[in-house]
Amino acid sequence: MAELDDIIHQPLRLRIMAALNALPVGEGLEFVRLKKLTGATDGNLGAHIETLARAAYVDVDKSFVGKKPQTRVTATAAGRGAFARHVAQLRQIIDSGGEG
Repeated sequence: MAELDDIIHQPLRLRIMAALNALPVGEGLEFVRLKKLTGATDGNLGAHIETLARAAYVDVDKSFVGKKPQTRVTATAAGRGAFARHVAQLRQIIDSGGEG
């Protein structure tokens, strides 16, 4: 049985990846929207996005709209693949009744 992805398995990172993977390929979410969807604080969300970015699971685009900073997070192809494998592994665990 394959291993769960330790990077994605952490609960907040799992929520981030689930939210991003629900979008069409190439589309991302603004930091504020992702914060609202996950219920995370700014600092906590930022730290977990950084972990996902270091793993190349997400791209982070920082820009300004007027004078206001804007951060957009998008799942990469590698991140989408890792998420799909993680979900498949979870399904395998569920289907086997937890036997492993």
